[in-house]
Amino acid sequence: MKKKLTGAQIVWESLVREGVEVVFGYPGGANLPLYDALPNYPIHHVLVRHEQGAAHAADGYARASRKVGVAIATSGPGATNLVTGIATAMMDSSPTVFITGQVMSKLIGYDAFQEIDVTGITLPITKHNYLVTDVREIGAVVREAFYIARTGRPGPVLIDISKDAQQNTTEWEYDDSPIQLPGYRPDLSPSRQDIQRAVEMIQSASRPVILAGNGVIASGAMDEVLDFAEHTNTPVAMTLLGLGGFPASHPLALGMMGMHGEAWVNMAIQEADLLIAFGMRFDDRVTGNLKTYAPKARKIHFDIDPSEINKNVPADAALIGDLGETLRQVLDYIQPCDHREWLETIQQMKSEASAYNILNHAGQKHLYAAHVIDGLWRTTGGDALIVTDVGQNQMWAAQYYKLDKSPRFISSGGLGTMGFGLPAAIGAKFGSPNAEVWAIVGDGGFQMTQAELATAAQEGLKINVAIINNGYLGMVRQWQEFFYDRRYSATPMRSPDFVKIAEAHGLTGLRVTRRADIEATIQKARQIEGTVLVEFRVEKEDCVYPMVPSGADLHNMIRRPVPSMVFEEEEQNEAE
Repeated sequence: MKKKLTGAQIVWESLVREGVEVVFGYPGGANLPLYDALPNYPIHHVLVRHEQGAAHAADGYARASRKVGVAIATSGPGATNLVTGIATAMMDSSPTVFITGQVMSKLIGYDAFQEIDVTGITLPITKHNYLVTDVREIGAVVREAFYIARTGRPGPVLIDISKDAQQNTTEWEYDDSPIQLPGYRPDLSPSRQDIQRAVEMIQSASRPVILAGNGVIASGAMDEVLDFAEHTNTPVAMTLLGLGGFPASHPLALGMMGMHGEAWVNMAIQEADLLIAFGMRFDDRVTGNLKTYAPKARKIHFDIDPSEINKNVPADAALIGDLGETLRQVLDYIQPCDHREWLETIQQMKSEASAYNILNHAGQKHLYAAHVIDGLWRTTGGDALIVTDVGQNQMWAAQYYKLDKSPRFISSGGLGTMGFGLPAAIGAKFGSPNAEVWAIVGDGGFQMTQAELATAAQEGLKINVAIINNGYLGMVRQWQEFFYDRRYSATPMRSPDFVKIAEAHGLTGLRVTRRADIEATIQKARQIEGTVLVEFRVEKEDCVYPMVPSGADLHNMIRRPVPSMVFEEEEQNEAE
């Protein structure tokens, strides 16, 4: 039955129909009609302290809940403040819808107050976007936006709505007919010939490696990947955003690949005769020098996005479609495989690499970030939902927090957005309210969006924030150490008293300076109601190892000096 509604009411009616329960936003002049209508609808609005926080929160919500995240902003600066978060969601294929207010339609194009061409700005960083100036189009556009955001390869969609379209009224009735978009075909499937070719390559391989990416999690294909790995006895390496897509405790799990991946993982890839890529992009942080990447291996690429096939690494076989559905088809043709000799070779590589692991060398007096993350993993039983910022803190979290479930690791991978951690953790808590959420952040990235502590306080959220404070912009400093003769230009960083910052928001702040206090302090933070900030003052000039220099061969890694030698030198220096 048709009802006479304003455009703003149609927006909220449509969001309710899409199953939206929470939105993240900030009001302003051009979206006031939306906020005026909001109290009449069963949607919880989270008032962030900066629109970038709204974008990251919507992103974190989407990844934690596997639903579409929604953020709202006004025109002009409100809309442009979303841009970094939209680009982050685009790079990491996060299903999100961004709704911005726009100036009156008659003023568009005349440089009105707070007017900006946000659809033009975001064209390269959205899956699709809309400018709506007619109230009669709003309902259909919202439905299409959600459909595009969640289908095929997920991604962000932006809807820019003029103020008069929000204010005007029209007769409206929800349309639940199937959506048909000319030229948009998200339902793809591989041919029988493609499947047969891939099966022949899998059956004939003696040194295969599975490369599990973000697509494993986005498609919900964790069970199918596990079945495939066990059926073919194939080891599994993971990208940063693929962590949790395969159980870290499983005997076939290798760990993370790439620039800061484990040494044995990268060596296994370089020695493999077949790479089976599941929903990953072969980006430069994974491959290193493309000319020398996996030179002995043929490649099978499973992906829902045809544009990724052959983009970076040529595929010998490509299976385009939803990963879970495709794997179920492939498994019907696969015979069990035996790769014991190959697995033993990899295990030997792993054993040799243990000499470089800082966790295997006790006795030093200093607090290293690796000990913090290991203590967090042990104290939480590996069951927390980890949201990271970007930089060294991110890589240490990926290396030392072992994940058996998904989604349990949320991070900005493709764009590498500092400031992502805290607001994304807020969104993740709304998306997975029963999860124990830990935001692992650096002192630099945290300060970019630390105002969102006020959001966590206002919402009464229980999240825990672990600040890995080394007094530097750590990853940039590491590059300066390795490649710029330790010229630490603009990387030493003075920080405020983080404990007092937490207390200023009415939250609890804790500080750890000794390794012996890690687990007890983490346990205390878990038991305190409300958001807790824990500052870990770690070694200032520690580095993330291994490291493949940008553009170098994947096997050409910078390794950590043998820890026992480092600690002996430290103790000698202290004695002197």
